[in-house]
Amino acid sequence: MQRQLERLNARDHGDLRLSGLAGPAPHFVQVVAAEFTTAAAVCPLFLTKSADTGQFYAGAMFGFEPGENLLDETSRALFAPLDLERQGFFATADDLVAIDPGHPRFTGASGGRLFEADGEPSQALRRVQQAMARLRSGLAETDAFIQALLARGLIEPIDVDLSFDDGRTVSLNGLYTVSLDRLGELDEAAVVDLFRLGHLQLIYAMAGSLKQVSRLAARRNDQISA
Repeated sequence: MQRQLERLNARDHGDLRLSGLAGPAPHFVQVVAAEFTTAAAVCPLFLTKSADTGQFYAGAMFGFEPGENLLDETSRALFAPLDLERQGFFATADDLVAIDPGHPRFTGASGGRLFEADGEPSQALRRVQQAMARLRSGLAETDAFIQALLARGLIEPIDVDLSFDDGRTVSLNGLYTVSLDRLGELDEAAVVDLFRLGHLQLIYAMAGSLKQVSRLAARRNDQISA
C-alpha cells in the first residue's frame, strides 16, 4: 500500500500525538556511522545489501528473526536507533518534514502532542527533527565509509549459524563485516588515511561488535529456559 504523505504543519496536525512504536519488534535496523560506537556496546553490527538498490548499508541486529528483539531494558535505554526515532516521519526533497498520518505512531490517544498550543514544535517533535537531521547527515558519512572499505577490498561475507537449547537452528546469510586480515595487509599510507578519515575507529567498532552475537544467543537460550 502506497503511503499518503502530508507535509507536517501545526494547522493540520496540531491535535496529533506521538506514541511509541507499535507492531512487531525490529530485529535489524539501519544505523549510521555516528551510532556505531554506542550500538556496538549492546548488539552486533553488520553490512548488508538493500533489496531495492543492491547497495551496502550498515545495520544493527537486535534478534535473529523478524519480530524478535533480544536486547534487555538497559541495552534499549543505552541505544535508541535514529531510524526508529523518526518512524512515521519523512524528509521531503526540499528538506521539509512530512508524515504518514496513518502510521500507528499517530493513531493513538496517548503520547505527547506534536505541537504546542502556540503552534511551535513540542519537545517530542524536536527530538524527531534532531534525529532526522543526524540521520540525513549520517547516511552520507556512512556511505563514504562503506565506499572506502570497498575501494580497499575490506568487506567480506560472514555466515552466522546458531543452535539453541530448544533444538532450533538459525542460519543468517547476506551479512558482511570488515576483514581485519586484509586491513593488516594494507600499506602504512592506506591505514593512516583510514585513521585520518575516522574510518579506523568505525572498523574496530564493527569488528568488536561481533562478540555480541553470542550474547544475544545466550539471551535467547535464557528465554527458552524461562
